[in-house]
Amino acid sequence: MTFARQALLRAALLLAATSATAAEPPDVGFTHKDWELACDNTRTCRAAGYHAEEREEAAVSVLLTRKAGPGQPVTAEVQLGSYSEDDRASAAKAGVTTMKIDTRTLGTVRIDPKTLTGALSREQTDALIDALTKTGTPKWSNRGGSWSLSGAGATAVLLKMDEFQGRVGTAGALVRKGTKAEDTVLPALPAPVIVAAPVVKGKASLPREAIKPLLAELRKGFDDGECEGLAAGGKTELAVEKLAPGKLLVSTGCWTGAYNGGTGYWVINAQPPYAPELVTDQASNYANGTITAGQKGRGLGDCWAREQWVWTGERFAQTLSETTGMCRLVAPGGPWHLPTFVSAVRRGK
Repeated sequence: MTFARQALLRAALLLAATSATAAEPPDVGFTHKDWELACDNTRTCRAAGYHAEEREEAAVSVLLTRKAGPGQPVTAEVQLGSYSEDDRASAAKAGVTTMKIDTRTLGTVRIDPKTLTGALSREQTDALIDALTKTGTPKWSNRGGSWSLSGAGATAVLLKMDEFQGRVGTAGALVRKGTKAEDTVLPALPAPVIVAAPVVKGKASLPREAIKPLLAELRKGFDDGECEGLAAGGKTELAVEKLAPGKLLVSTGCWTGAYNGGTGYWVINAQPPYAPELVTDQASNYANGTITAGQKGRGLGDCWAREQWVWTGERFAQTLSETTGMCRLVAPGGPWHLPTFVSAVRRGK
């Protein structure tokens, strides 16, 4: 299964309310119509909404972010579409932009000329959420055009956000408000601290007689054809790099698609028994102790899924898992960072 397909499956999972005793929230996402939700392992949630799918000529997206814990506000950003715009058209979209809910004017938003994003005020954010959970249509306009945000799916997504953070029935809930005390809301969890160890740089080699038994070990856990570089009877090319005293990093190409590819990486002992440990078969690159994976959701490159692992001196620990939002032609590379797993990486000596 490709990394991009894994990300799509994660995004299709329904959120379940997390109990107050849970040690860590699950890796979850939720998508409904023109809205999606990603909540990470710190219990921070990010909801992204888009234009109606048939309105790609006026692409726009909004990101609502809320940290876990009692009394936490929602922050909002808007991004105007820039996927196919030239510099002149993008410049026309920048600067002072008027925000409206239906016919009600809500002041202006300053759109950054480099990113075409702008932060909404608290008043604008509250009005936006109220419109999304009712029937209002948020709009932004300036000399470069006019952009309307779809509310289809917003109520379901914001309810899932409330459920995940334990806010349903509290005054701070976005959808189902109530009288429950704010101290019943689930607290934020700390991001795990991962200490990245230094690595030994350079290529390495294995004795010719070691290749056959090592390949037999590497194939364990794969069905026939799942990793092309390990195919029996094929020409196997293993890349071997130094990693740490007594440890090597072995890799081979596992799969290719129309616009993506995945490389398998294993940590092995420098001497027999090699005891390979698979890190991932979805990787795109390795450099200086860090393995990264980046896969397009489609060939246009307007949506991506990414993961990252760093060497700790004992293993490769995952440090990031995220997507960049729906494939809606908002921006090259996608409009947002929507992580489901985050960490704090520190460099060890």
